[in-house]
Amino acid sequence: MLSIFDQGPPPPCPAPFNLAAHVMRHARRQPDKVALSVLRPDGAEEWSYARLEQAILGTATGLLQAGLVPGDIVLMRLGNTVEFPIAYLGAIAAGIVPVPTSSQLTEPETARMIADLSPAAILRAPDVACAPHPRQIGIEALNAMHALPPADYALGDPERLAYAVYTSGTSGKPRAVAHAHRAIWARQMMVEGWYGLTPEDRLCHAGAFNWTYTLGTGLMDPWAIGATALIPEPGTDIAALPGLLAAHDATLFAAAPGVFRKMLQGAGKLDLPALRHALCAGEKLPRALHESWTRATGTELYEAFGMSECSTFISSSPAHPARGEALGQPQVGRRIAILGLDGPVPQGQPGTIAVHRGDPGLMLGYLNAPDEAAARMQGDWFLTGDQGAMAIDGQITYLGRDDDMMNAGGYRVSPVEVEAALIRFPGIEQVGAAAVEVKPDTYIIAAFYTGPAELDAAALSTYVEANLARYKQPRAFVHLPALPTGGNGKLLRRALPAYFKAPQP
Repeated sequence: MLSIFDQGPPPPCPAPFNLAAHVMRHARRQPDKVALSVLRPDGAEEWSYARLEQAILGTATGLLQAGLVPGDIVLMRLGNTVEFPIAYLGAIAAGIVPVPTSSQLTEPETARMIADLSPAAILRAPDVACAPHPRQIGIEALNAMHALPPADYALGDPERLAYAVYTSGTSGKPRAVAHAHRAIWARQMMVEGWYGLTPEDRLCHAGAFNWTYTLGTGLMDPWAIGATALIPEPGTDIAALPGLLAAHDATLFAAAPGVFRKMLQGAGKLDLPALRHALCAGEKLPRALHESWTRATGTELYEAFGMSECSTFISSSPAHPARGEALGQPQVGRRIAILGLDGPVPQGQPGTIAVHRGDPGLMLGYLNAPDEAAARMQGDWFLTGDQGAMAIDGQITYLGRDDDMMNAGGYRVSPVEVEAALIRFPGIEQVGAAAVEVKPDTYIIAAFYTGPAELDAAALSTYVEANLARYKQPRAFVHLPALPTGGNGKLLRRALPAYFKAPQP
């Protein structure tokens, strides 16, 4: 049998359609229910469904009154506050195309995005770095929009562009991944296939408002089913999370592996009486960490695999637990294959994980880079660049990347982008970047370079802080007489970690 998972397509997305209207579809039925609680040690800031929808549709009105029109692109440079998802959904409600970005990006990084996108406006918080742009809408103006008369949802073709998110391209140049309004409809396959989410749940996500993992799993998906989202206030220490989960009756908890690891450090048992289970994504979940969580909490931890181009589409869940070392299985409604050079490989054989072009969650393409999107297609299949093997029951075991993309702290980073920033530093002749393991299951980005002499690490750190977002910055710098290369002289990035020596405790 070939490595193809196909149990039939999901229901088609209705038309006309609007992503934000789908997210807020329960607001009129349950206006007084708490949609969002921003958790604090002494309580919570609560937003009802009615208040949340009013703020979203008021923002839609305000953006249109500011002169923006449907189809305009707006770059989001907002911080880790509730204004982020409100502005995001407000833009989409009006038919405007938001591009959410990490607040960690530096001014030079945003300058390249502005040149790439030509946005009509920037939605901007004053403390978030951004290159100059003639039309900026500040946070005070955005907050004032919450009270404006609500706009109508801009309904239309579910295939039209709704939003874009940046991802590290294999070329080293970040690409804007364009998604249709139907992307939120496709996320319903995750509700049963990963979350086990119900309208009665209180789902806490440990991430920031302005992280796309939080935006989807922590906010939009609970709202779309009528549940309550819980988000710790900015600056919450990870050590405080168990107490917040217990105090606010969290029934589901989502985070990246690094958060679970830190929560368990020095902990015996974690008393989380309301918790049904936890959800993990962002990077591969080590089996030992999974087992430690289960022992400490008495609850399961369900893992999901995905990417910016298609969100998560392989996962374990209460209905379909993972077996052994497997990630889980494709969510029902997905069509997933493991491909070799000639198409799907026999079950049990390794190959590239691929998503069928008909998946409603698959991107429209890369903005301004159609050739790069076309290069990732093999017939009707979109190649993820990740290797896996499919068992006879559809469960997929993850076997790693087939390129040099790095994953440190849950963010995928292109080594080419890091290298391009560092090669401009005086005294560096050649440079290579790789993720290195500093302790079991903990990775950082390290930069390996050649030059006449070893350079001051503090100066290098200061330089990358000004030129790369924090999650892209190398935490270690290693001077070498030469970088490892292959027979054709090409840098062997996979050989670099062997040259790294972790500091001794």
